[in-house]
Amino acid sequence: MKLFITILWFLVFAKAFFFWVWLWQLKEYHLGRFKAHFETQKIRKIISSFYRIKFPKFTKKVIVIVGFGILSQSIILVSIYGLENKWFYLLLFLLLLLSIIISSLIVLFFQIPTYFLRKRSLTKASQKREKFKNLLVIGITGSYGKTSTKEFLAEILSRKYTVLKTPKHVNAEIGIAKTILNELKKYHQIFVCEIGAYERGKIREVCQMIKPKIGILTGINEQHLSTFGSLENIIKAKYELIESLPEDGLAVFNGENEYCRELFQKTKIQKILSKPNQYKFELRGKNLFPWDLENLSLAVTVSEYLGIDKIKIEKALQDLESPIKIKKGIQGLNIVDSTYSANPKSVVSHLNYLRGMEGKKVIVMPCLIELDKSAKEIHKRIGKKIGKICDLAIITTRDYFRELKAGAQKSGMPEDKILLIEKPKQIFEKIKTFCSSEDIILLESRVPQTLVKMLIE
Repeated sequence: MKLFITILWFLVFAKAFFFWVWLWQLKEYHLGRFKAHFETQKIRKIISSFYRIKFPKFTKKVIVIVGFGILSQSIILVSIYGLENKWFYLLLFLLLLLSIIISSLIVLFFQIPTYFLRKRSLTKASQKREKFKNLLVIGITGSYGKTSTKEFLAEILSRKYTVLKTPKHVNAEIGIAKTILNELKKYHQIFVCEIGAYERGKIREVCQMIKPKIGILTGINEQHLSTFGSLENIIKAKYELIESLPEDGLAVFNGENEYCRELFQKTKIQKILSKPNQYKFELRGKNLFPWDLENLSLAVTVSEYLGIDKIKIEKALQDLESPIKIKKGIQGLNIVDSTYSANPKSVVSHLNYLRGMEGKKVIVMPCLIELDKSAKEIHKRIGKKIGKICDLAIITTRDYFRELKAGAQKSGMPEDKILLIEKPKQIFEKIKTFCSSEDIILLESRVPQTLVKMLIE
């Protein structure tokens, strides 16, 4: 019996350990982001780890962490196995309860060698960058729109130049360093670099490595407020890109964002305030949508500055694709797939797009995270927009459901039309019974992929 319980405990603890390592990896091993996961519903989220099966991506780092964890787990079991049964079982229970602490200590321990390896990679990347004297580096940062702007800009510039860009969704310093070390070649003329950060100083550190001459600020809002601590810190962090530009550099700002307009005024070097209404874009077919205009105008602004003529730009626009896709789903439904990530502005932009669509409109989304003290007000604001536009709202997490519901009801949405449903199967059944052909479903942020697969043919 004791052996059976020991084996069972080993499996349960291993499952919990995998979950916490997965969560640390998801949060990019950033303590602030990991802590922000528990801003609300703390007990519930801790308990959920014991039945959710999650596996991290098995990188070299994760393999070492998991190997060390299993070894430690085995040593602990061997050392306490000879104890009297009641003490043995008590220790097993306590170790299970402390799985988050044990897992986190192991992860944080391996952050020490990771720190030195990271510094080494950044130094090597910086040294390699120094050798490319004629390389033009364009840095892109902001609270939102970084990836789209980078993809649009790189595509347009490639019509005239040999362009290297950071891979999709790679914007941390180590990912940028690896791109330089592994991908940068002598024939590259331009490097388009997306830069993300969760604290002040990180963007400046990246800029010291890549040495940008052009900086693009896509927009600023409360995204990742939990890790930055204040909106002022977010603004200062994003402006580090502009401060890192040389005297003969160029700063480009999104004129649709109030914080960008303020930073534009204080910038002394050559600068451009980009606005979508200064260009006449033809959004062809299903490739581009209204929410792409701000990012597109930033890309076109820089492209024109670098000598790309209008004919080449227009041809490039025909090949551009929005990162958000509209797909055909079951029962003839139109599915707006925006399931990678979300921020307050993108949610509102996507909802505004639904306003002009035919048929019933449904949004499926979790509550947004890492918004700190602004979270309740932001969710009320989003709720009001949902209430004005949608016929049904399905919220998949309960963190700020109350605020979303209050905002939606304030805009006239009936109480039974904004629902908290966490299980994909139940969401799927609700949509099937509520919707008919040509109705539109907005899948916003990280909704369960099982639901996406159910809905999309």
